Amino acid sequence: MNPPLPLCFPAALVSGGQTGADRAALDFAIARGLTHGGYCPRGRKAEDGPIPARYNLQETEFDDYPTRTRMNVEMADATVIFQAGAKLRPRSGCALTASHARKTGRPYLIAGEFPDVAAGAPALRTFLELHHPKILNVAGSRESSVPGISAYVHAVLTAVAERLPAAAALRAPYPAPS
Repeated sequence: MNPPLPLCFPAALVSGGQTGADRAALDFAIARGLTHGGYCPRGRKAEDGPIPARYNLQETEFDDYPTRTRMNVEMADATVIFQAGAKLRPRSGCALTASHARKTGRPYLIAGEFPDVAAGAPALRTFLELHHPKILNVAGSRESSVPGISAYVHAVLTAVAERLPAAAALRAPYPAPS
């Protein structure tokens, strides 16, 4: 029997760069010196205009959100979806993320404890302990649909990271597209 893997915070966070959960993850990674990356729609499209260049995101060839959503799920070892409540809204970006994670056999967590950081952090830590992702895709609600989700995501990531050693940094910001 193999010894259990040590629990570490993922070496890289990927996201699509939309306002809310996505940007909170990217800002968290930048502030902590973690590798970050991901795919975003052509033109760096987001609800508040073009996604700032400080985020190390690669544009897809399409300007739609589903393409980047699927690519970010596939890039990562696991996905966490931050939203308000455990139930996915049909035809939402969060539902597409969960559906594609299931389809590709990648683990995912619906972190619906918003705004309760004290509940959200242990749920994420347990998920990381179970799956040991090196690359974590962070997805979820936009700031316009769930005001405060950005601060919540940042607080949950901070609470979990402060209790875990950092994994070894990845050499590239994200795996090369296949």
